[in-house]
Amino acid sequence: MASRLLWRSVALKCCQCGRPFQSRHWTARDAPFFLLRNMNSVQRTSISLNATKSSPGVDMSRIRNIGIMAHIDAGKTTTTERMLYYSGTTKHLGDVDDGDTVTDYMPQERDRGITITSASVTFFWKDHRINLIDTPGHVDFTVEVERSLRVLDGAIAVFDASQGVEAQTLTVWRQANRYGIPRLAFLNKMDKVNADFGFCLASIQDKLHALPVPLQMPIGHHRSFSGVIDIIAMETVTWQPKATVDAGQTYTREAITEQNDAKLWLRASDARIGLIEQLMDLDEDFAEAILNQDEIDFNKVSSEMIMSAVRRLTLDQKIVPVLCGSSLKNKGVQLLMDAVNDYLPAPHERQQEIVHLYGKDLCAYAFKIVHDKQRGALVFLRVYSGSLKPQSAIYNANRNCTERISRLLWVLADNHREVQSISAGNIAVAVGMKQTVTGDTLVSSKSALNAATRVLKRQGKSSNDPSDVDRVPVLGSLDVPEPVFFCTIEPASQAYQADLEKALQCLQREDPSLRVRTDVDTGQTILSGMGELHLEIILDRIQKEYKIDAEVGPLQISYRERITQEATQQTTLDRTIGTQHHLATIRLLVQPKHDSSEPVTFGLSSDLSAEHCGIEVVEAVRNGVMSACQQGPVIGFPVIDMHIRLESVETSPGTAPAMVSACASQCLHSALRVTACQILEPMMNLEIVTSEGRLGDVLGDLNSRRGQVVAIETRDDSRVLVARTPLSEMMGYSTSLRSLTSGTATFSLEFSNYEPVDRTEQDKIIKRLTGF
Repeated sequence: MASRLLWRSVALKCCQCGRPFQSRHWTARDAPFFLLRNMNSVQRTSISLNATKSSPGVDMSRIRNIGIMAHIDAGKTTTTERMLYYSGTTKHLGDVDDGDTVTDYMPQERDRGITITSASVTFFWKDHRINLIDTPGHVDFTVEVERSLRVLDGAIAVFDASQGVEAQTLTVWRQANRYGIPRLAFLNKMDKVNADFGFCLASIQDKLHALPVPLQMPIGHHRSFSGVIDIIAMETVTWQPKATVDAGQTYTREAITEQNDAKLWLRASDARIGLIEQLMDLDEDFAEAILNQDEIDFNKVSSEMIMSAVRRLTLDQKIVPVLCGSSLKNKGVQLLMDAVNDYLPAPHERQQEIVHLYGKDLCAYAFKIVHDKQRGALVFLRVYSGSLKPQSAIYNANRNCTERISRLLWVLADNHREVQSISAGNIAVAVGMKQTVTGDTLVSSKSALNAATRVLKRQGKSSNDPSDVDRVPVLGSLDVPEPVFFCTIEPASQAYQADLEKALQCLQREDPSLRVRTDVDTGQTILSGMGELHLEIILDRIQKEYKIDAEVGPLQISYRERITQEATQQTTLDRTIGTQHHLATIRLLVQPKHDSSEPVTFGLSSDLSAEHCGIEVVEAVRNGVMSACQQGPVIGFPVIDMHIRLESVETSPGTAPAMVSACASQCLHSALRVTACQILEPMMNLEIVTSEGRLGDVLGDLNSRRGQVVAIETRDDSRVLVARTPLSEMMGYSTSLRSLTSGTATFSLEFSNYEPVDRTEQDKIIKRLTGF
């Protein structure tokens, strides 16, 4: 079949046999790589098969696993859309406002114009395979960024050139720091009125504590932005003023010479000399190569030497190369794709310890799960070593079970193509796995896991638990923040109860930040999430995707409780069940702790030891007290910042561990009732961007919400208000702020910590929640 297919409203037929295309009749040669089924008939344009080159066995040095991260509305999805277009993967430029982008494929994303779930796409650029994940920018979906960054080798941080470092940029940057991910910085929207290249560099250095190294400088300001200066190559790269005519595919490179433009040459030359000096200070090999030359002339340092030094320092995370452009105006994206190939790491340059542990055996990480109506659960995998094939059995190290993969798919957002193997260094989707959840490690067999365990033991990193996968670097469980909002949910009629429970199971498996529990007192189903928007999206999906008419209660705040003094309590449980007599006596000491690294800690008195009491008995006591901590004595919320110490435990022969746990739970509840407790409320970091004229109104409203102003900064002609405020006072704040500022202000919220409320506020909370 021809390399390009034009999808029209008429049925297509195979040129070899004449039969109409059916899903089971497609082959890698016949069918297009991806079918953009979310576009209307006018927008279904041709997709180049040559652009996607099916080859799963691409040289690992030419593979890039990267993510795009940024604050909301910085231009992540628009940048991704341009990358797909310029690489030939798509033939239509999607627009966020029009709701026809490839990566924002959920109806909820297209309705709101925001990214909700991370979307994976694969494309080729200059003989490199780029596996890219477009991540959300809204704080409610931070866990999507977290699990994506865990499996990536590099990242592109996109900045709004008129805003610099924004609130959510700080969050995603810290996440990238946690996983040690090399980054590029792309200053987007250089065509905006307030765009400021120098301000952005200073903002990155001051707020992110990173060293930005500009590889480009803008040509023109604001609306006259026409291209960039390539500092390394000493060339100008310009696009036509009407770059939207050909979607920015053509651009012009011209060498900068002193004869043609002395002023521009001096500007570029100074920038290049400054770049070389920065690199010499940080890279000894680069400095030595230059100093060993017979004649030191910075203008004659080759571009290849500079690019090699930039790459080394980027991989060592000593610098952040900075590029600029305007994705919406189709300027600068191709050079950003070149920089991904040139400066971000290949898979073999990271995660080397994984390869050392498993060798040619399979080691993969499940970082995302999506439920498809036809295929069932689609498990997104990053393959670190070995290879995957359909119809193969693999071992889930976390669940201690064997899973079978029925099919393997390449993925472009919500469009897929079946393949016969996935090699190390790639990202793909597995179909048919029943028990795997986000954060699980998958290996070829249990013997391969044991072999890796023996390697770790020889390295002095052994553990008492041979199945503890956290011993394997980067393959531990996902760090999921505690939810701060919750609400009740129930079906409109009892006939939909089973369907609702199944839908919640699927959604919880997809989204680790969604918590579902049943209230022991009322029997109601409780949903807990990261914010108002998060729960709103979940409820919308239940109604539209699963066709369940569900009724929800009002959003409520997830409070915590804390003891303020220590207490000791002893409880005896004496019960006969059938012919078995169960007797247990437990004495516990509870005391407040100031170390918040763990909410609740459990230990033994110095007079006790696990061997003396019995390991099974101690574990039963631990399970009992940890379960009891989930319901405090004041308003029934979890108790945190507490240390529990087992003073004594006595059990009669034959006492079941469940009875020991029940006794420990009763003892802890008794101790909590006799000690003094206080309520803790979630505090949020708030950033508001508003005009000078509206600042007074915003401050007055914030004071009425018990807000604490931390700083007021100036950003061009806007004011940035940084504050801390209780979450309970921020319900419906977006509507209030819109009314106060006539829709001109924006804000972002991020959870900070839990803090105690004063006595008056505590009484109000108790009355509101209990009714008395």
